[in-house]
Amino acid sequence: MASDLSPDSTIYRPDGNSRRRDLVFVVNPRGANGRTGKEWKKLLPYLRSRLGGECNICESLTSGPCHAIDITREAIREGADAVIAVGGDGTLHEVVNGFFWAGKHVINHDQKAAPSTALGIIPLGTGSDFFRTLGWKNDSHDAIERIAKGLRSWVDVGVISGESGGSHYFINVADVHLSAKAGYYASRYKRFGNLCYVIGALQAFIGHQNQDLRIKIDDGEWEIYPQVTALCIGNAKFFGGGMKITPNADPRSGSFEVVILQDFKWYDFILNLHKLYKGTHLSVKNVSSRSVRCIEVEEIAGSGSIHVQSDGEHLGFLPRKFCILPAAIEMIS
Repeated sequence: MASDLSPDSTIYRPDGNSRRRDLVFVVNPRGANGRTGKEWKKLLPYLRSRLGGECNICESLTSGPCHAIDITREAIREGADAVIAVGGDGTLHEVVNGFFWAGKHVINHDQKAAPSTALGIIPLGTGSDFFRTLGWKNDSHDAIERIAKGLRSWVDVGVISGESGGSHYFINVADVHLSAKAGYYASRYKRFGNLCYVIGALQAFIGHQNQDLRIKIDDGEWEIYPQVTALCIGNAKFFGGGMKITPNADPRSGSFEVVILQDFKWYDFILNLHKLYKGTHLSVKNVSSRSVRCIEVEEIAGSGSIHVQSDGEHLGFLPRKFCILPAAIEMIS
């Protein structure tokens, strides 16, 4: 593997001349306050013993923000059979973005090579919310067994565009306003584990004001949605460390589930917190849900202060357009 897969990488190549799968493991050693790096070191001997007989194992440690994106692109171009995100939703988010470049899929230098590079996951981070949607146990040994079997299935990916013209991709949930601001604050409290998301939400309510938003769904007309508290676009079901915010979302359905909370006060959030975790909040007053392929969101007030995030990563502010890319990535399943 070239450039970005070294020098922060080690390659394990047992003897043998048969065709072996090239697996690139992208590890954020500082994830979960350093726990990811420690757990990875413990896991690596088992991973080598389980996969080393059939695979070339490339371990690549990230050195900072966006490094996982570069590693992934380089691995795909060099013909890796799979890129495995080791960590939480943040690492997975960067690896997913590494599958794309300038609005297109990254391709192998040898375009005749098959199959395409697959995406894999070993959960060692704070959230691992995407794992929950797939119904998998949050267990690294189980994840390694899936990698060993090598079964694949296609999953959808969301793409976000804005005034800058650049594209950003997400595999889990994108959200607007309060929940996005809560995620922004939650990043400061990762030392508290999943509790950081609740702390972030409570802090986000300080000085929060619900806003009227202008929304266009698919090829429909622009509509005004008054007093929006949060708008969540789910390719998958969970965010915020286990909140089942878009309970009907399915990353293999070819559409998003969009959930809109309107006119919520801080005490509404507290009173309905248990329903958010269980995914039973769609029956609550001022909560609506619908299936969409594309949604455009603009603010009316023009303050330029309504937050946007995806997969827990802060992306800036409205306006934004969110569209589904059906069957965009093959995933080891």
